[in-house]
Parts: sequence; C-alpha cells; structure tokens
Amino acid sequence: MSEKIQQLSLVDGEEKQTDQPVTCLGRTFDSEEARRAHFTEELRKKLPELRELEGFPKGEDEDILALSDPPYYTACPNPFIPEMMKEWEEERKAKGGEPAREYHREPFAADVSEGKNDPIYNAHSYHTKVPHKAIMRYILHYTEPGDVVFDGFAGTGMTGVAAQLCGDRSAVESLGYQVREDGTILDETGKPFSQLGARKAILNDLSPAATFIAYNYNTPVDAEAFKREAERILEEVEQECGWMYETRHVIDGVLQMDEDGKPVIGRINYTVWSDVFVCPECTEEIVFWEAAVDQDAGKVKKEFSCPGCGAELNKRKMERAWITHYDSAIEETIRQVKQVPVLINYRVGKRRFEKKPDEWDLGLIEKVEGSEIPYWYPKDRMMFKGENWGDTWRAGYHSGITHVHHFYSKRALMTLSKAYHLVSHSTESMRSYLLYTVQQAVLGMAKIARYAPNHFSQVNRYLSGTLYVGSQIVDVSLEYILQGKVNRLAKLLESNHFAQKKTLVETNSLSDCCIDSHSIDYIFLDPPFGANIMYSELNFLWESWLRVFTNNKPEAIENKTQGKTLDDYRKLMTDCFREAYRVLKPGRWMTVEFSNSQASVWNTIQLALQEAGFIVAHVAALDKKQGSFKAVTTTVAVKQDLVISAYKPTEAMTQNLQQTAGTERSVWEFVKGHLAQKAPFLGKKGEVQIDMERTPRVLFDRMVAYHVQRGYPVPLSSGEFQAEVAQRFPLRDGMVFLDSQVAEYDKQRILAKSFVQMNLFVSDENSAIEWLRQQLMKKPQTRQDLHPHFTKEIQYLAKHEILPELDDLLEQNFLRYLGEGPVPSPIHSYLSKNYSDLRNRDKEDPELIAKAKDRWYVPDPNKQADLEKLREKSLLREFNRYVEELEGNRKKLRQFRTEAIRAGFEKAWDEKDYERIVKVGERLPEKVLQEEEKLLRYFDHAQIRLGL
Repeated sequence: MSEKIQQLSLVDGEEKQTDQPVTCLGRTFDSEEARRAHFTEELRKKLPELRELEGFPKGEDEDILALSDPPYYTACPNPFIPEMMKEWEEERKAKGGEPAREYHREPFAADVSEGKNDPIYNAHSYHTKVPHKAIMRYILHYTEPGDVVFDGFAGTGMTGVAAQLCGDRSAVESLGYQVREDGTILDETGKPFSQLGARKAILNDLSPAATFIAYNYNTPVDAEAFKREAERILEEVEQECGWMYETRHVIDGVLQMDEDGKPVIGRINYTVWSDVFVCPECTEEIVFWEAAVDQDAGKVKKEFSCPGCGAELNKRKMERAWITHYDSAIEETIRQVKQVPVLINYRVGKRRFEKKPDEWDLGLIEKVEGSEIPYWYPKDRMMFKGENWGDTWRAGYHSGITHVHHFYSKRALMTLSKAYHLVSHSTESMRSYLLYTVQQAVLGMAKIARYAPNHFSQVNRYLSGTLYVGSQIVDVSLEYILQGKVNRLAKLLESNHFAQKKTLVETNSLSDCCIDSHSIDYIFLDPPFGANIMYSELNFLWESWLRVFTNNKPEAIENKTQGKTLDDYRKLMTDCFREAYRVLKPGRWMTVEFSNSQASVWNTIQLALQEAGFIVAHVAALDKKQGSFKAVTTTVAVKQDLVISAYKPTEAMTQNLQQTAGTERSVWEFVKGHLAQKAPFLGKKGEVQIDMERTPRVLFDRMVAYHVQRGYPVPLSSGEFQAEVAQRFPLRDGMVFLDSQVAEYDKQRILAKSFVQMNLFVSDENSAIEWLRQQLMKKPQTRQDLHPHFTKEIQYLAKHEILPELDDLLEQNFLRYLGEGPVPSPIHSYLSKNYSDLRNRDKEDPELIAKAKDRWYVPDPNKQADLEKLREKSLLREFNRYVEELEGNRKKLRQFRTEAIRAGFEKAWDEKDYERIVKVGERLPEKVLQEEEKLLRYFDHAQIRLGL
C-alpha cells in the first residue's frame, strides 16, 4: 500500500501543475485533467467492443471509467497499449535503439534471498506477492534499460515497481550489486552484467482490485498533498461518525468525571465481539470469551467448563446461538450467528484503557443499529446465488452471511460509506490514491478481522487466503487502521521517486491481452496455482466497494463452485502461456514463480508451458531457510517453491527444426539450440552443481516434449539417444556440453573444491535410478553399502508404483566390477583419491583389485547406452503384459511400473498407435495420470490425434 501511495503522490504532484501542458500519444493537452478527460471519452467509445473480450470485468460503464486513468490504466482491457508501445519504441530508437550485439542470456540461477519486511512490500496486504527486490534481479539479468517487461498475473504490480527501480542507483546497490559511474552494474563477483536504467512495464490482471492496487503502486504522487487530503478525510469522518466510537471512562467500576462534573468520554480504538454458544447439557447460552478464553495469556482453551452446569465442553460439542432480525438493506428477515461485545479498548488523551462494555455502551450500540446510513455502501450478494457462495464458504463460519454488508457492523458500514463518499468528491488528481488508501480498511474493518491481542502491531489480524470469521472478532475505528498507515505512506512517497508514466496497467485475462505479437522483451509471472487461492472470491469485498468485479469465467484456478477441475485449470493456464508466448520476442525469456505442494499442479504447469511452445531451460528450488536456489527435477519439485526459467526459441532454431522435422537431424538441432541457452557452469565459486537440464535423460525428455507438442514424430528411442549424444557432444560428470562450452566448464571444474549433489526425493523408479546414479558418481559402492540407505529413501514411494528390487535397478542401469581385468577408471580414481595406501597403484594391482571388487559404478556413455537399450526392451515387455492384462475388462491398473507405461507410450507414439495410448491411459488412475507429466503429454496429444 505504501508503494502505491508513493507512486500516486508523484502523479498527483504532476497533476497539480494544471498550467503545465501535457503530451500523450502525440497530442498536447493543457493539463493532466484535460488529458484524462480526453482519453476517458476515447475509452468510453471503445467499451462496447471491449466488452466482447473474455476478460472484461463485471461492472457498469461509468464505474469502470471512474476507476480508470487512460491510457495508462484501465479497469478493463486497455486498448491504448499498442499505441503506447509504439511510442516507447520510438523513444528507444531516439536514444540509440537496442544494443548492437545479439541478445543472449543464460538462465538466471544465482541465489535469491529477499525478505518481506520492506516498506514497499508491506504497503498493501494482498494475498500473495513476490518481493520487488527479487524481481529486480531477474529484470536486471534478462533486460537492458528501455526494455519492456510484462507481467500477466500482476497482482499488486511488484513487477512494475521492480522495473522502475532498476533505474534507481540506491535500490540496485541495496541488492548487493556495485554500480559504476557510467551505470554499468557488477554482480557479486565483480563481473559486468547489466546497465542502470528504468525498464518499461505492462501489468495485466483479471481482478479490478489487483490492477487498481498495481496502478497506485506504479504511479507517482505528491506526498505532501496526499497527507493533507487524507487527514482532512479522516477529520471529516470523525466529525460525522465519531459519536459511534465514544465510551465513558471507567476505572475499577468508577465513572470518571472532568472538572465540570461531566463524565469523561474516551475514544474507542476497537471493540472485541464474541460468539455465543449453547451448552448441550443445560441449554444455557455460553459467551465464548468468558468461558473459553484465558484473557491474561490471550489464548483459547481447547477444553473448558460450562459456567452453568460445569459440563466439560469444546467448540465441537456446542451449537451456536442465533438471532433473527430484519435487514432493511435487502428488505428481508435474516438469521445470523449471535455475537456480543465483551471488551472495549479506548484512549483518553494519549493513554489507553480497557473495560467491559456497560449499559451505556450497549445503549450506544443499540442506537447505532437503529440509525440509517445516508451514503451508498455495497449490498451485493456474495458471488453466487444460494448459501454456498464460493469455495471459501464454510458452514459455521459464514452461516447467515449472504451479502457483502453482512461482513460489517453497522458503525463500520457507516464509517466506511462516509469515507468513500468523501473520496468520491475529492479532487480528481488525488482521488485514486485516496481511494487506494481507504480501501485498505475494507478487510481490517470486516468481521474477518480476528482479535489478536499478542500481535506486535494491530490487533485486527485476518487469515490470508480465506474469508474466515472467527469466534472472537474485533470492530475497529477507521482512525485506528488508517492514521498510522497514512503517515507511513506519506513517508514512503517522500523517499521513493518513480519515473513518470513508465507503466501500463490493464484489467483483462492473460489469455487475450491487448499486446502486439513479438513485442515483449521479458516476462515475469507468478500465476495462480491450482486451488491454492480463490482470488476472485477473496477480492470480492474490495471489488464491491470499487463497484467493478472480476469476471471469473477465465480465472485460472481449480474451483468446485465454478465447476473447474484440474484439467480445466491446465487448459486455462495453457491458454495464458500461449498468449505469453505470442507476445514475447523470439529468443527471449520468461520466469515463472511456482508455489504448490501438489505434484499434479506442478506437472500441469510443466505441460502447459510445453503446450504453449516454451522450452524449460532451468528449474530451481528456493531454499527458504538459506535463501538459495538448487537445481531440481520433478521428483523434488512438489515440496518447494520453484523458479522456472523458460525461453521462446529463436527464429533460427525454429526454422531449423521445421526444416528437419521428423528426421534424426531435428533431434540434434534441438539439442544444440537448447544447450546454447544454458550456462556452461552452474554453481558458486569453489563448488560444482549438477545441472539436470544437461543430463542425457532430461535432454531426451525436453526433446520429446518439443516434438510431441508440435506433432512431430520422435526419431530416436531413449537408448539410441544416449548412444548418439555421447558420440556427438562432450560429456563431463554425466552432463552434455557444446564444444564451445566445455572448456569453460573444465576450467571451473579444476578450480572447484567440492561437487554438490542434488537432494533427491525418491518417489518412483526414475528418481530411484537418479538417486543411485548420484551415490555412485560420488563413490562407487557395493550392494551392501547401498542397501540400508536405499531402503530409507524409498519409504515414500507412490502407492501405485511397482519398484524393481535394488539388484535389478543396479543390474539394468549400472556396472559392477567383478575383480576381473583392470580396475575401471571411476573406481580407480575414487580409491586413489580417498585411500592413501592405494595411491599411484596400477589398475591391475592385487590390493587395488581386492578393494574394488563388487563395487557398482556409473558406466561410460557408450556402455550406458547399451544398458539403456536393454532396459527399454525389458520395459516394453512389461508394458505389453499390461496391455494383455487389460484386454476384455474395464478395470483400472492399480500397480505398475510407471517407466514401463512411459516406454510403451513412446513406442506407440512413434508407431502412430494413438489408440493404444488412449486405451491404456484411460485405465490408469486419474491421480497418477495428472501427476505424471510425461504420460499426460502423450495421452492428451493422442486424444487430439484421434479427435476425442
């Protein structure tokens, strides 16, 4: 919120100069007000056509126009973006254009650790946000000053903030980078990698609440003018609504009197309300606060006694008490959970006091409840007709809450409606930022605000990601929420000076954004993940006060109420990624921040990216404790926050692959093009990390995904690929390199003191093989050495997975030295290095042979390919057995080797036997199919080929 306010203040500062001419899109206006008026009318003309777009929000034209500031921000699809981008491009050309050198970046793989206590980050408490400082690192790595950055799931607009702050020397230096006088930015090693300068940003989100916040975060505002206007509004609200927040000052039961003999009146900060339950034994009402809360410790007891009969109770054993009353707002009689006030926190002068509500307080509350609210406030029904208004609805928490105004006490509604009324009549230049400021009280004054007496700041804390209404809620005053916020925002606005008009914002679906093809230099996305967060539901309260709502039809989530399954989510995400692919320039990068604990959602994202045409070059897991990234495979992905680096192939790479499609040459064209996008060395100074994207297995998977997605036949089997790749490319430590890259890796490898292995999570046969490979690369071992550790690793094996015995896995994928002939080089090297008495021994030395005997080791590439071919034959025999087993019955396969299904699908795809893929796929458990990205890819494309 503070960030937004800062930006708005700057804009207001600019708009205050009404006598200054303003130029926008080639037209000159007398003032900012004139500019806004002109483009608002232009937007009005375009609204009928824009309403045909799938992401157009729900709202009346006048409300959408009132919220917008065209051409920079529209609370609907922004039709001015193409014109603005052309103007930006002309500006760039006037300054010298794009760098003469050919664009080339490698995946960003450095450590990122950015906290969430930054004033900008905390300016608005949106559901999810990536710290802008973390995004700055990506933007600096992938772009140059003047480049255009796009965020299609912009949320509060942190990507825009990051893009602008790339031109702020102090902000860049706060990341630990050095900035030379000429603006060259040096990384932690002292190597130049970027240039100081703001980047342009285009921010898109489906939610009007989100884009409104993003606009205010990214628009300059005059801090002094903002503070003056905000304090005026708070003062006028106090003058009209202050009487509702009065209480008589009582100490130890004695009413305090002033010098004139009148009762001393305090100003209420907040009132705590408690649910009332009914004892199942004596049927007496129980005030939860009095019976279950340890008020000294501020904790709720799990078990407590009924004050009336002494019965031992907990919340599960009791029913809530209910009240019935007439709701004049909707002209209906409603039934709601009974709540009573139990504590008042107030101030007299600068001192704070607490008291139990007395008769005077209860009389005041009754008076408030009988008052009419003279200003507009939202009375919208919550999201869907009927009681079950969304996936965030929970019986017991929301019973009786059917409309927006049910989330507020009468005095909270009256206070907020007065504040919104004042903002709507404020000066045009300051209105948006003031609205943004008052909006921050919408959730804090709602009944979702739980009483949290031990919290270090405000007591009105609400759970993120839900509209949960607790058994102890807190009804706060507007001043309590906003006075400190106004001061912090004004201070933040004074310290931040964003470049003006560098950001465009639109409210639209990413699946159909208003951006020209091949025009974006870099994309950063933090998309919704499955059923993690119901954005449209959580934003409903904010949007009801804005009068413009999310069109949730294209919302990319899983949601039972909306009837959206995981498959629907995948299709929606694929549409979004396809649009991102369309607008991105060839050869450019996209970063996707991923956070979800379900393997099925991770696989959905992987598949959607590939379906859109992107090629994944690097996947990194964020170590939350260490703040570092480690390369990962899908076997560990589901338990960590991930950063996915993907690129759009260059025109040359795409053309080469199109010309060679279906031939073996297309395989190697892909491998060469893909490796060219990779950094030669992955790791910190002094250590080497395995880059899984360079391993033959993962390279093969990427190649297959590329070919299948485009409908090309896959020319080589896994075994053939392994054999050929070793002949065509240099291999080091099980990784594949281009000739132009291997020298750099060898240099870094010699300097490295340690070799960092991946922390694998073994869940299936593939990950078990990779775990064994890592163990044996580090140290050739006997079966007896491996067995106890292997047994521990496989305890979390997927239920459907039939895992071969350790002996079979070793036999099919590795080699054992039987003590005959010279000791193999991997074992010889290990023993010589780790046993001083075996150094400088000949490979046929008897003592060396004795020590080496029966150790398993990773074979050289040629022998590895032979093993792979034998393993493929074994897997295909297993797959054929499954096919025979399924003939003549409709049962599902309950247990199987996933690798065998995969090998069978690959073979069937090569033979264009799509029917076999679909028949077997339909017999796999749905959960398994959704969680196995490779199987799902073949199954989906086979269905497409069959027209299903």
